[in-house]
Amino acid sequence: MASRLENIRNIGIVAHIDAGKTTLTERMLFFTKTSHRLGEVDRGTTITDFDPEEQERGITIYSVAVTFRWHAVTVNLIDTPGHVDFTAEVERSLRVLDGAVVVFSAREGVEAQSEAVWRQADKYGVPRIALINKLDREGADFFGTVDQIKNRLIARPLVLHLPVGLGPPHIKNPFRGLIDLVEMQLLTFPPKEEALAGGAALAAVTKSAIPEEMTEVVAEYREHLISTLFDFSDEVAELALAEETIPVELMRKVIRQATIARQIVPVFAGSALDCIGMQPLLDAVAAYLPSPADVRPVEGLDPSKKVPTHVERKPDPKAPFCGLVFKIVADKHGDLYYVRVYSGTLKAGSRAWNPARQKKENIAQLWHLQADRREQVESCEAGDIVGVIGPRASITGDTLCDGTEPILLETIQFPETVISMAIEPETSLERKKLSEALEMMKRQDPTFRASESEDSGQTLISGMGELHLEVIRHRLDREFNLHCRVHKPRVSYKETLAKAVQATGHANRQVAGQMLVATVNIRAELIADQVGVQVEQGWFSEHEGVAAIAETMTTAVRESAERGGLKSCPLWAVRIVVLESPLPEPPPSDIAIRIAAADAIEKMLIAAGTVLLEPVMKVEVTVPEEHLGDVINDLQQRRAIITNTSLRGSITVLDAEAPLSSMFGYSAAVRSVSQGRASFTMAPLKYGPASAEISEAFV
Repeated sequence: MASRLENIRNIGIVAHIDAGKTTLTERMLFFTKTSHRLGEVDRGTTITDFDPEEQERGITIYSVAVTFRWHAVTVNLIDTPGHVDFTAEVERSLRVLDGAVVVFSAREGVEAQSEAVWRQADKYGVPRIALINKLDREGADFFGTVDQIKNRLIARPLVLHLPVGLGPPHIKNPFRGLIDLVEMQLLTFPPKEEALAGGAALAAVTKSAIPEEMTEVVAEYREHLISTLFDFSDEVAELALAEETIPVELMRKVIRQATIARQIVPVFAGSALDCIGMQPLLDAVAAYLPSPADVRPVEGLDPSKKVPTHVERKPDPKAPFCGLVFKIVADKHGDLYYVRVYSGTLKAGSRAWNPARQKKENIAQLWHLQADRREQVESCEAGDIVGVIGPRASITGDTLCDGTEPILLETIQFPETVISMAIEPETSLERKKLSEALEMMKRQDPTFRASESEDSGQTLISGMGELHLEVIRHRLDREFNLHCRVHKPRVSYKETLAKAVQATGHANRQVAGQMLVATVNIRAELIADQVGVQVEQGWFSEHEGVAAIAETMTTAVRESAERGGLKSCPLWAVRIVVLESPLPEPPPSDIAIRIAAADAIEKMLIAAGTVLLEPVMKVEVTVPEEHLGDVINDLQQRRAIITNTSLRGSITVLDAEAPLSSMFGYSAAVRSVSQGRASFTMAPLKYGPASAEISEAFV
């Protein structure tokens, strides 16, 4: 069974939008003979983008799992979206994957969302390899992109492929093949039309001698490759110093070890659209990315102990079962739960324990997932990614485990929503139907929120951007036949404290003949982290009764703080510490503690004062030189601050920070001022102080 684990690769394809992720996935499925036709993104015929919304827009919205075999290796692959509005799909995928292929466009280089997914991979410690794609495009710059990986991502790229030529077929020296720096051979590929014909041409890669005109640049990068491997292998260093031939298998072994340790990022070249470099990339996935047996045992807490202790689970089918729910596909007839199995064996018809909800979950059916197709299986083992039907209480990020050997894995943290809009059904009779539909969507999408405004009674939906909410509206229309009226989007504001303060809250009143007396002391301070409100218990006691009261105070303070600031916006970047507080005789009741906690929070807000915060976006605009002035002028009118200007060939790239409230409708505006020649990307960056006008007008 150990050999089976060693032959599994759980990987993701991640990148900036339009870098070619879905096209690459289609080529992998085609070249491994998993599919017998080559789907095209522009025609809406890809296997992984099967949702009508994805096919219409030509973008990936939902992460999708597919499985294929390449030689002796089974690859479980998740194709993820590139648009920032659907970053939750990338977040939850990277949480459960062992490795990743990061795709960069050779023309655009490292873009804004490229940096975002790279940081997400760093957060979860995911080893990765890089593909520089679209080398057949005009303006492709392989070496410039490698430099950007090094400088912008603070990574250590190790070039294993060199492109032969760059650019489209009609230029003097077009992209037509690769130099393999490990085997020191020229790799050429049949034309796309021949590959589409299948048969022997499907896997045909011609190996030949390196062209004489490239010997100098090849020698330079081969020397860099070997000198880099010096750092990771004494054996390679000794052979190189003795000027002896370094065996290919030894080089691959060292590259694999350094990749899994995240000390290097192997870099490959290709064109997914033209089917160039696909087989060597599949070889690289098998050779360099880790199997479940190569990664550290998953760690969690034993929730059965009074003081939770750390426990580990090795990726062994005979170990106690544990897995993580990382995605839910909501359905009227039974939700489908995507589960990564970390240890043990899970069987259909069994039961699993959810330690976070303290509930047993029914495992009615297990499904092997292949995009929108499913195949029912009787069991799954450590290293598998499987669909489960049966659970009811679990949500995304929950652990499922053996009830006799409980473990609580780290959950998945998702970003806060930044935009809201009011939505209402056409008739009051559809209000219940709308509520049920929104609840279903909330189960599926952790970054989607829906609630009823206490002030207006309207239903508010919140998400990660305009496109996110637009997709939600279209789903309501198409899947639930709900034609809803929507109102103008508005940003999600926050509040923070103007200064650090201490406050004391009191309860001293008579209710229903009972005297309620309690005191709660708190200290509030600002924190640098871009998170909400953190409440900590700052005093402890060995006396069981006192410890219980201190815990009750902490809970009561947290509940009061979560109601928001002086402008009723959620508190942001604030830490509140519950200090030692005097205890009356008899000890205070829970109601008295809640009253005192609410009083303490109110006094804290008044004493400190609050500052209104608004979401600030990181904006990257790519614009030709002749339209640069108009684009800059438009950005400045939107209160944007330009932080950097750089050149990529004849194109200027502007990096800016702009408040989200001023960026609504920017897509149409930037096309207008640039005659349709500029493009942009936008991602949440931070929360910053709102302007005086917004703060004063805010109700």
